[in-house]
Amino acid sequence: MLTFDDYQYTRPNMDELTSKFHSLLETFQQATSFEDQSGIIEQINTLTRNYNTQENLMYIRSSIDTNDNFYQQERDYFDEIGPQFQALQSDYYKALIATPFRHELEIKWGSQLFALADNAIRSFSDEVLPLLQQENKLISEYAKLVASAQIEFQGEIYTIAQLGPFRESLDRSVRKEAMHASSNFFAANEKQFDDIFNQLVGVRHKIAITLGFKNFTELGYVRMNRVGYDERMVADFRRQIRESIVPLATEILKAQAHRIGVLEMKFYDQSLHFPNGNPQPKGSPEWIIENGQKMYEELSRETGRFFDFMKRKNLLDLVAKKGKEAGGYCTFIDDYDSPFIFSNFNGTSGDIDVLTHEAGHAFQVYSSRNIGIPEYIWPTSEAVEIHSMSMEFFTWSWMDRFFLKDADQYRFAHLLEGILFLPYGVAVDEFQHRIYDNPDLTPTERKVVWKELENIYLPTRDYDGHPYLEQGSFWQRQGHIYEVPFYYIDYALAQICAFQFWQRSLEDFDEAWTDYVHLCKLGGSISFLELVEEAHLQSPFEDGVVESVVNTIKLWIMKNEPH
Repeated sequence: MLTFDDYQYTRPNMDELTSKFHSLLETFQQATSFEDQSGIIEQINTLTRNYNTQENLMYIRSSIDTNDNFYQQERDYFDEIGPQFQALQSDYYKALIATPFRHELEIKWGSQLFALADNAIRSFSDEVLPLLQQENKLISEYAKLVASAQIEFQGEIYTIAQLGPFRESLDRSVRKEAMHASSNFFAANEKQFDDIFNQLVGVRHKIAITLGFKNFTELGYVRMNRVGYDERMVADFRRQIRESIVPLATEILKAQAHRIGVLEMKFYDQSLHFPNGNPQPKGSPEWIIENGQKMYEELSRETGRFFDFMKRKNLLDLVAKKGKEAGGYCTFIDDYDSPFIFSNFNGTSGDIDVLTHEAGHAFQVYSSRNIGIPEYIWPTSEAVEIHSMSMEFFTWSWMDRFFLKDADQYRFAHLLEGILFLPYGVAVDEFQHRIYDNPDLTPTERKVVWKELENIYLPTRDYDGHPYLEQGSFWQRQGHIYEVPFYYIDYALAQICAFQFWQRSLEDFDEAWTDYVHLCKLGGSISFLELVEEAHLQSPFEDGVVESVVNTIKLWIMKNEPH
């Protein structure tokens, strides 16, 4: 049986790939029937899947060990060839849009493919290829800089992820010291973070102008495949969060301060939810995986098979270690039909969040792996996050396995964290709108913008005088802002959808789960708002939906708040 270690990486030969692509495109354009063109699409899909496979194998292995010179060199290579492959795809999409057999192809492959193709064409031209290569290099530079963190703390050396348990310490001075330690790393490299972002804003603005957009904000929406909604609707969603969620978050933090016994809630206090400490998994990473397998076997036949597949094929790399990139993600290795989960377990409840969140992503791509077209393996990003965030709630009944007597505390804190995230999530989104609408802002002015938004969306946040954070620099640790611009409102939109699945699971678990599995099988074959409708959820853009969710959560908190 092949496992991840056996999956073969071969550097794509761009000359050969380009020749094959162009030959297929020429045949596609000369085809005299829908059937012939459809067969060529399948051959192009095979080339695309193979390229995606090699890129993802490179990405996984280079992020597991940033000190592996071979895969770091391959990462640099993909930074160069990625835009070249994008150019090939753009040529294919232009031929697809222009075909006289479009109607028949849409019936077979779905109209979403053509919407995605149109966005891909609008977001690329040969003129911007060198700029895209420059953007890729800057993104890699940011990721490597964050991964390089070797933070001295209490006589030991830690990565940012490994400091996580100290941020939840019962000793307030330790929490403060841990916050300072990680923030001081960013402060020490502030100029480099500023320089990287300054260059990214400049190059992205230049790409947008070259492609005929007013600014990068417009291009950002096209890149993110925002289908069926626009900036105005997103701004109105942020308004709903301001009006309905920010006051609730303020109440939650006030109650939390009282619960943990502090007179004034500081930022370094926010990670501690209970005076006896946060619930923690009661076993080793191996024990967590073992219990995770039992959980998914009991949840459903589909999830049992899925998790067994992941474990047998060694598709999980979960524990924090030196040289490993920060964060967590799920990706998909096309030619092996394999999701892969990457994370940084550090002994906190976040380890279980990863086990459910990233497994939600992985279960979705596992469910849609045979959908037949690479563009549909994943939905667009705001829909993708519904699967992950909802899985966190569908597995609530199994939290006793991981937290034993502290399971109720975990569920309570988990729900509150979901609420507390929303104001931050929309602040990150509005920050990016403000930055890319005004690309000439200086690094100092950008920090003033962030501080302004903190005052609006996070009015009680108190950094206790830490100079780097007080000046408005916290956003520099948010990798999405550097690496995938405008990928953040997606989490907030999906959270509102996930809360609806949570509400429904409390009333009729089986019905909610059936709709969830159906949603996963659809992959990205239709747009976000169509997927929401298919899952029998309400659009988060509709007036009153956010407020309705809030009212349900308030009632649950009142009934379940620990005393």
